[in-house]
Amino acid sequence: MEWKDTNEDENMDQENDCIIIEQSAEDMADQRKHNGNLFYKENNYYEALKCYTEAINLCPTCAAYYGNRAATYIMLNRYKDALEDARRAVEIDNTFVKGHLREGKCHLALGSTPAAIQCYQRVLLLEPENTVAPHEMQMAQKVQELSDLAANDFASGETRRALFYMDRCLEMSPACNRFKIHKAEALAILGRYQESQEVSNDVLQRDQMNADAVYVRGLCLYYQDNVEKALQHFQQVLRLAPDHRKARDVYKRAKGLIAKKEEGNVAFRSGKFVEAFELYSQALSIDPYNKFTNSKLYCNRATVCSKINKLDQAIEDCSKAIELDDTYLKAYLRRAKCYMETEQYEEAVRDYDKLTKLDKCRENKRLLQEAKLALKRSKRKDFYKILGVAKEATDDEIKKAYKKRALLHHPDRHSHAEPDVQKEEEKKFKELGEAYSVLSDAKKRLRYDQGQDLEDLDGPGFDHIDPNQIFQAFFGGNQGFSFGGGNFGGMGGSSFHSHSSQFPGEFTFQFG
Repeated sequence: MEWKDTNEDENMDQENDCIIIEQSAEDMADQRKHNGNLFYKENNYYEALKCYTEAINLCPTCAAYYGNRAATYIMLNRYKDALEDARRAVEIDNTFVKGHLREGKCHLALGSTPAAIQCYQRVLLLEPENTVAPHEMQMAQKVQELSDLAANDFASGETRRALFYMDRCLEMSPACNRFKIHKAEALAILGRYQESQEVSNDVLQRDQMNADAVYVRGLCLYYQDNVEKALQHFQQVLRLAPDHRKARDVYKRAKGLIAKKEEGNVAFRSGKFVEAFELYSQALSIDPYNKFTNSKLYCNRATVCSKINKLDQAIEDCSKAIELDDTYLKAYLRRAKCYMETEQYEEAVRDYDKLTKLDKCRENKRLLQEAKLALKRSKRKDFYKILGVAKEATDDEIKKAYKKRALLHHPDRHSHAEPDVQKEEEKKFKELGEAYSVLSDAKKRLRYDQGQDLEDLDGPGFDHIDPNQIFQAFFGGNQGFSFGGGNFGGMGGSSFHSHSSQFPGEFTFQFG
């Protein structure tokens, strides 16, 4: 009996010790929670996190501790960890309203809008007067609406508007990788490659195996004409996700683009310009979003056009190349040369000026000066054209040209014509005198060829030139010319006759 009683007493003491220990653990856990609350209010979330974790370790069946740690994880933007704690809290206590609210907030932040809406509906069942749940449920519904709109815009090619919707979604769902990837893809399509890579890299820092983020990085490389590295990224995507349709499609397009562009280059180098033009055109139809590669293709096709004398088409292709890449030096250079060949000198000066700003090399500066000189020349009278001779014409050729045209446009020959015709012929006759006075003088002709202004030439200006004096001096001061019924200038001696008074045939000179 006594032994038995002793044993019973010992067993009772052990049970009492256990109760004391359990009570002590709960008290310690509660103290840790209290400390965590103080740190939380001071925005010291890392210390708060430590306290709540200690409380959970001491008492792992208290829903409030998990709820508090979930709130702390949310403040640290660790929504996946917060979601795990919130779920554990409502598993322990399904009536824990704050647990349901925090689970909904995590689902919303992560872009799981249907799950978020369910959580908020559960809150309203438990607490119909709750004011937080309706507001956040509306946010979740708005995110779902914007996400659907963005998907439709992506499908219809309205990328800029889709990007706007994605930014709105991310304001309410900042931890949603799916929205981030859609945003990064939109930025890549719009040519904002640096921003796109920053967004995709942000995803990869948290999830290195995210195939979609790797795909977007490859897309940026592909659109920047770094095709080889892009292909490596697409291959990595297909290893991570063999059924990744977008990666497979772009990989196929990239391979096709490389092949078609090279075919065009081979045809061009072989002198098969028509074939090269067709191949470059086919390459341009492969992917309209690949701006840098397409810019090069347009410039290549422009080069082909310049070879087959389709200068207008060449200018158009260069303009498209520059529109896709406004720093593309070769496109500016090619277009400027085409402008020079088509005598569009103002446009040529504009392109050479832009080219010089992008690359201040000596050759570009020289080309700019030549274009400016050509523009200056184009704004003055073309004396070679007036006389109808080439710029390399000899003195004899210039004299013969003047002799022929001066007789053709002399006012006396048109004395019976309509007043407008007389006026026009007088103008042409005067211009012939101006042209001959410059081109027949070696010094003046040289300065004219160098592009100097007419008023800078030696001697009096053209207003002082008497075309009749030049005519008389050319044919001799004592000779006379008869135009039909009239006699020009009282120059005596010789006469000039036509076959009729209307001068339909050639003129003949008679020197007495």
